[in-house]
Amino acid sequence: MFCALIMAGGKGTRFWPKSTEEKPKQFLNLIADKTMIQLTYNRLLKIMPKERIFVVTGERYKKQVQNNLTDLPEKNIIIEPEGRNTAPCILLACLYIKEIYKEATVAVVPSDHAIKNTDEFCNVLQIANSYVENENRDAIVTIGITPNRPETGYGYIKLKDKDGQVIKVDKFVEKPNLEKAKEYLEAGEYLWNAGMFIFDINSMLKELEANYSGYNVLKELPSIEEKDYPKKLKKLYPECESISIDYAVMEKSQSIYVVPGDFGWDDIGTWTSLERYIEKDENENILSRRYCNI
Repeated sequence: MFCALIMAGGKGTRFWPKSTEEKPKQFLNLIADKTMIQLTYNRLLKIMPKERIFVVTGERYKKQVQNNLTDLPEKNIIIEPEGRNTAPCILLACLYIKEIYKEATVAVVPSDHAIKNTDEFCNVLQIANSYVENENRDAIVTIGITPNRPETGYGYIKLKDKDGQVIKVDKFVEKPNLEKAKEYLEAGEYLWNAGMFIFDINSMLKELEANYSGYNVLKELPSIEEKDYPKKLKKLYPECESISIDYAVMEKSQSIYVVPGDFGWDDIGTWTSLERYIEKDENENILSRRYCNI
């Protein structure tokens, strides 16, 4: 059962003053008339029903998620009591989704990335899902973006070989300096790390149990149907180590694969990156009410 998890708890501080803690960038219409989270949700609806799309966010953003995604079932909003990085967030979401879809394959996607070619994006997700469901249930499949410039703002994925739709990952590489980024581009064996991945939910839980101490904390949670679930979660969640899923699992697992993608991706992390998506005048200037707090 193919499901998706939209991660929507970020504060988007690099887009201040337009993005604030009260209304971070996933709830802004930065590149279209729809907000970033609406664009993400609509892309996923092309390959799965709304009942299999989940959003994990903070309590303070629950109402904004509901206002943006008006047809998303309320039970599909997973509340993170506080921000604790991506490892505890994904662990919490996996435990939650497993109670509804016990044999799910889950695609984790950020809520605030730009994607130009929706059809190709969906095709890449389906290739990854098919590989996990039909060929290797232990695989964690990342989405790697074919680079078109020497980019110092992204992490990289080094491939073990260059052929195939699904390729074994050699290693993850931190954000490089410009000289290294140029080397990666010329080598042709590196992809940008888009922070998206697909996995069998039971396999990911095994990885988290083996590599992340927070598993032993959250395994004490009652069923999501129990009345004391929110109270117990609020008590236990701060005890989980704050660490990224990359450090907790991805860099330790021996079953990491990647599907190369070329679908016009950008994480739109800063005002500078936004320039790539906005029409400029004859003097290379940009003026738009969309980006003004008026």
